[in-house]
Amino acid sequence: MQQTLPKNDTNWRLKAIMGGSAGNLVEWYDWYAYSAFSLYFANSFFPDSNPTVQLLNTAGIFAVGFLMRPIGGYIFGKLADTKGRKEAMTLSVLLMSFGSLLIAFLPGYNSIGIAAPILLLVARLLQGLSVGGEYGTSATYLSEVATKERRGFYSSFQYVTLIGGQLLALGLQLILQNVFLDDKQMHEWGWRIPFVVGAALSLVALYLRTHLNETEAFIAKEETIRKKGSLKELLKHPKAILVVVGLTLGGTLAFYTYTTYMQKFLVNTVGLTKYQSTILTFCSLLIFALLQPVFGALSDKIGRRPLLISFGVLGTIFTYPLLSTLSHTTDMWSAFGLLMAALIIVSGYTSINAVVKAELFPVEVRALGVGLPYSITVAVFGGTAEYLALWAKNLGHESYYYWYVTGCIFISLIIYFKMKDTKHTSLID
Repeated sequence: MQQTLPKNDTNWRLKAIMGGSAGNLVEWYDWYAYSAFSLYFANSFFPDSNPTVQLLNTAGIFAVGFLMRPIGGYIFGKLADTKGRKEAMTLSVLLMSFGSLLIAFLPGYNSIGIAAPILLLVARLLQGLSVGGEYGTSATYLSEVATKERRGFYSSFQYVTLIGGQLLALGLQLILQNVFLDDKQMHEWGWRIPFVVGAALSLVALYLRTHLNETEAFIAKEETIRKKGSLKELLKHPKAILVVVGLTLGGTLAFYTYTTYMQKFLVNTVGLTKYQSTILTFCSLLIFALLQPVFGALSDKIGRRPLLISFGVLGTIFTYPLLSTLSHTTDMWSAFGLLMAALIIVSGYTSINAVVKAELFPVEVRALGVGLPYSITVAVFGGTAEYLALWAKNLGHESYYYWYVTGCIFISLIIYFKMKDTKHTSLID
């Protein structure tokens, strides 16, 4: 019998949320380090005189890594629903550590030729498999250990740590850029450091996760439910699956546009320096992370649906004006204001999307139900965001991408209007 959380022990509950969130932070740091440092290692694996083409190639591998996320969502979701949330989260962080180590010590194109980008792809596929399993299992874990009254608040820490992973990557980049290394050193070998750090941090996450307690919801059903974590069982909930896909579509595309891709957009389109771009991105993401619990707590008061609808309406109206104005901005602080406006809008989705998905499914397929349809949607739309944005820019029609994001948010808005408020229909309780 697995050890579970004491039912009314606040200290154990906080410890579980902190432990689960810390592991989530390390996983996402490893994932985003690739994007944050691709400005420096693109020429090591893809020798080409055109920097946009180099970024297209690295963005292509970034996108391909997302294709493994549905597989990871299935494997680890099934594992979490059959063997426990704790075991699935522990194994996923081990896999991420291995992928980071591989990138850290991978020779460049000048040393091993075409094998370099191929091995980079392999490492990214392993990371994609890991992070594909991470989302569903950690979202399920955090939602199940939280109390009913504060579930939106506690589960919002998944995105606090998800964004925190980006902040760690960017913070390390700032330190390396401005304290220890010059631009030449960063391009030659400095970009390897964050991947070594990521592998080391994974050991810390592994320790934290091996000392977590299993959730009460899983333990209560562990002995009685026989058809746990099966695809056949999941398909008995087609409406919930479609809701996950629909509510994720616009939100994930907006999230990756304003976070992962934005650092490159500020350099490649706005014309800021790499240092300015990193500073601006870091500051905006820090505030963005702090907003998540605020919006999560608000959802505990007014419900999940009003926040989602607010994101859908504002995102549909303001995406094109924000991105278009930002692309013509030359002042760093004006760019910061526009980016923060966008991130405040996106917070209506990011702060609560994990708990909304968890509340849609019964315990026996919760991790699989959250992870698999989400991973498929993110692979198709979030994973291709950078590539499509750079492709549109290379064609000379960057605004096409702005309309694409707008259209996807509008589709999600339709779902938000049609769905029930999961705060009142939750299957967790």
